[in-house]
Amino acid sequence: MTEQKRLSVGDPAPDFRLPDSTGKDVSLADFRGRHVVVYFYPAASTPGCTTQACDFRDSLGELNDAGFTVLGISPDKPAKLAKFVADEKLTFPLLSDESREVLVEWGAYGEKKNYGRTITGVIRSTFVIDPEGRIAGAMYNVRATGHVAKLRREIGV
Repeated sequence: MTEQKRLSVGDPAPDFRLPDSTGKDVSLADFRGRHVVVYFYPAASTPGCTTQACDFRDSLGELNDAGFTVLGISPDKPAKLAKFVADEKLTFPLLSDESREVLVEWGAYGEKKNYGRTITGVIRSTFVIDPEGRIAGAMYNVRATGHVAKLRREIGV
């Protein structure tokens, strides 16, 4: 596999401006001064991504109470995200990166192993951004199941 960009603790979080499920633009800079969890997932309404999104939804109250905002990003079109939000009653923004530029910039798109084969696609990844806009946690190749619980333990929520 080729060398891919990876973000590390202390790196500035690359800013982005992406449309959410309603078509409204959302920028990471909008959340400066707050803790943000940004997670990248392959595709809305697939089993693993649904599990992960619902885990974030079910933990959102505690995360918000601890000062964390959650943003999910995938290459899905806003209309598909809107259906996912409605179907799963998601209560946090899902953002559309159809061009995959943000995914690449964050190291969340590239070569990965899938059932023993090397493919190119979204690398399920989660980042914690501190109020100054720096990476406070970078997790690549996370598992959908149990990830939110593990993240909560790591950030003390």
